[in-house]
Amino acid sequence: MKKLELLFEHALWNSRFVVLLAVISSLASSVSMFFMATVDAFYMIIHVGEYASPTLDIATRSAMRGSSITHIVEIVDGYLLATVMLIFALGLYELFISKIDMAENDENASKVLFITNLDDLKARLAKVILMILIVKYFEHATNMSFDNALDLLYLAAGIALIGLAIYLSHAAEHGTSGGGH
Repeated sequence: MKKLELLFEHALWNSRFVVLLAVISSLASSVSMFFMATVDAFYMIIHVGEYASPTLDIATRSAMRGSSITHIVEIVDGYLLATVMLIFALGLYELFISKIDMAENDENASKVLFITNLDDLKARLAKVILMILIVKYFEHATNMSFDNALDLLYLAAGIALIGLAIYLSHAAEHGTSGGGH
């Protein structure tokens, strides 16, 4: 009976390697998003060259400026999403498979990869997701038309809530670590 138990526990423990599917998929998604955001940045930079054309009228130049700002926000959003997927892949690997030996000897790794449990991984992901939401809000705000004072009040309330979310996430991080900066 003990042998059957050991065999079952061995199989159960090795079942954690199924997480490699999520790690590989997340890594591939991250690389894909980095590629897409980089291609978007490349083409946006090429089109910005048209901005300096002396034949453009003010309205066209203004429209190009607004469009470029929107594209930049989308590029930042793409890079942030790629970063989420990368952190997720690395965190899953470290939690379920093995510590990354190269990261343990690299002083920069502690800034990103100090993930010892699922709560650490969730906290890292939550920070980047919060940044994505802020970028999305900024993108929405730049495209918003302000028809009345209430629209401006909604924008101000959204900005205040974003500030509160940043403050609370910062306070929670430093409150649990035993001190603040």
